[in-house]
Amino acid sequence: MQDESVYYDPYDFEIDANPYPVWRRLRDSAPLYYNEKYDFYALSRFEDVEKALTDFGTYTSGKGFILEVIKAGIRLPPGNLLAEDPPLHDIHRGLLSRVFTPRKMAALEPQVRELCARILDELVGTDGFDFVADLGAIVPMRVIGMMLGIPESDQVAIRDAGTRRHQLTEGEAPAPTDARSTAQPFADYIDWRATHPSDDLMTELLRAEFEDETGTTRRLTRDEVLTYTSVLAGAGNETTRRLIGWTGQLLGEHPDQCRELAADRSNVPQAIEEVLRFESPSPVQGRVVSRDVEHHGGTIPEGSAVILLNASANRDERHYTDPDTFDIHRRIDRHLAFGHGLHFCLGASLARMEGRVVLDEVLKRWSSWEVDRDNSVLDHTSTTRGWLNLPVVTS
Repeated sequence: MQDESVYYDPYDFEIDANPYPVWRRLRDSAPLYYNEKYDFYALSRFEDVEKALTDFGTYTSGKGFILEVIKAGIRLPPGNLLAEDPPLHDIHRGLLSRVFTPRKMAALEPQVRELCARILDELVGTDGFDFVADLGAIVPMRVIGMMLGIPESDQVAIRDAGTRRHQLTEGEAPAPTDARSTAQPFADYIDWRATHPSDDLMTELLRAEFEDETGTTRRLTRDEVLTYTSVLAGAGNETTRRLIGWTGQLLGEHPDQCRELAADRSNVPQAIEEVLRFESPSPVQGRVVSRDVEHHGGTIPEGSAVILLNASANRDERHYTDPDTFDIHRRIDRHLAFGHGLHFCLGASLARMEGRVVLDEVLKRWSSWEVDRDNSVLDHTSTTRGWLNLPVVTS
């Protein structure tokens, strides 16, 4: 029996502003939680979430990975990897894994560093800047736009449209958007690339040959390329923007650790891992169970929606010592910020590289900064959590 005094609502802005006390109570007294209003179950402990993420046969993704999509019964088009199960998932992931290799991401680093340096050099000598508006909303957009082959003149409009689609109205489960309509802005680029190939990801997708689930060797259809492009553009913009914003906030509020990093930037990669653990940009993952599942003396019935709270798992004291303390020296065996198992984030190496380069370039110029909390704005979405604006004062 769960503690009836514990309440978790993913659409409650007050909870979302600081969900960690609620998630701690879930872990302690309702490790298998049921929300009657929205009809979903939730798992919050590290061990439970990690196992569920690995058990893709039981915790399935084919009916969606976002709660409102699952409850609406909407089937997303092929190519949305997070909403696919094997064998389709494995085929589509195999195609993209040719591009998102650590080696290829490392090859991008000089361009990312040059971009960051150009942005930050213009801010040197000012009183401060906005970690999101000036960095988090710019760098990932430029990088994924460059990879896909989207002109810089169109990148802002595409990014902002994606941001608006994900934003929540307080206290309401949003109406799911039509995935095909969200992909439509990319149609003209794909049609152009079909006759004007270039050295970009869209061209690679248009030319790629693979063996589909029927055993047929073929190329992707136009609609499949459209879906891939839309998914990559959204994922490439949203989560890395959150990572950069959380980095600015956490180091701004831990000035001693910030100054220590500035003095020895070799610890920047480890600091980024602690940011990912402490404030996971993608904090919840939706699944549907394919059979009855037992947890903590209760049962999740077959066909039920389940939220896997990976951000809660990353603060579980059963797995981490003093998990609510931000510590850039923490030795992390593993965290679940990028998921785990079959759906481990394909762009993890890209996000890590961008986060590391941004922080490294900031620390070259400033050893500490102060967060302007009065003018900071937290964004509320059902897929990510992070800052919409995070102004800082530099000295």
